[in-house]
Amino acid sequence: MNVAVLVQVLASISWVVFIGFIILAVVQASRGKGFRGALTMIIIGLVLALLFSSASAGIVFIQPEERGVVISAVSTQGYRSDALTPGLHWIIPFFENVIRYSISRQTYTMSIAAGEGQVQGDDSISARTSDGQEVFVDASVIFSIDPSKVTQVHIDWQSRYQDELVRPLARGVIRDAISQFSVEQVVTSKRTEMTQQITGALSERLASNGLTLVDFLLRNVTFSPEYAASVEQKQIAEQQAQQAKFVVESKKQEAEQARQIAQGVADAAVIRAKGDAEARVIQAKAEAEALLAIAEALQDKPELLQYQYITKLAPGIQVMLVPNNAPYLLPLPTLTPTASPSTTTIEPTPSPTPTTP
Repeated sequence: MNVAVLVQVLASISWVVFIGFIILAVVQASRGKGFRGALTMIIIGLVLALLFSSASAGIVFIQPEERGVVISAVSTQGYRSDALTPGLHWIIPFFENVIRYSISRQTYTMSIAAGEGQVQGDDSISARTSDGQEVFVDASVIFSIDPSKVTQVHIDWQSRYQDELVRPLARGVIRDAISQFSVEQVVTSKRTEMTQQITGALSERLASNGLTLVDFLLRNVTFSPEYAASVEQKQIAEQQAQQAKFVVESKKQEAEQARQIAQGVADAAVIRAKGDAEARVIQAKAEAEALLAIAEALQDKPELLQYQYITKLAPGIQVMLVPNNAPYLLPLPTLTPTASPSTTTIEPTPSPTPTTP
């Protein structure tokens, strides 16, 4: 409890005591009984009540979030030029009074939704874009009274500054700004620029009237039902076009992938063919070199041919058939019968001639 409130309480108690003395004196007088010192007590009570009332009327305590405009009957201009700052102040009782103004931040909202703003019902801002489309804007203005211009606000607007200054000023600035942009710019590419333009113009206009713009919020932008339907149809068409474009791109990618796969298979076949050809060339070279080496070896040692021939024969061979007109590749050894139950016999035949190795 501050001092001003305490003095007001004491003033109220003093008046109650004063009135109580008067009632008590009247009751005692009506019963024919005297009341000693009644007049003195009544006078004392009156004096105390007047003193405390005068003090209560003269002491003013201003809260930190307030400023006080002093209306003065003793001033030639009717008010004090400087507003009262936070703290305890003394004014001339019964000749001056204080009107308090809050310097805290205040919000004025204009919305299409009922109950969100200061005005009940649809309070959105209807505006026309540069291409003639009607849009509806929801906005909030956050502001405060400039502490150094409280007296000016009181003189110009008093307590009407919200409804008669902030509201019409904001609506007019918003309409002017929107009229400079097309409907697509309002909701897409130029929305930030438009908001900055509104903030700058609104801040300048409010400052000239003693208010400080803290922030401007462009909450929502809606369209007329007809334009909203056309926008929806356009969006559907754009989505379908994008879907068709996606399908085309997908088919192109599939075709490119198939082409790359085919190209890879062809390249692999070419590489494999080249590898096979090179392998055959290398093999042919190796065979040629081997034959050349064999030929050179046979030239010096012809017996190697007979040796290779013999090594190729099966180990258990007993009979060979050779043409009768072909010369023997190997010298035939003399056959001697072995002591075995059966002997190998060579019988001449007309053709071919059998021989026993």
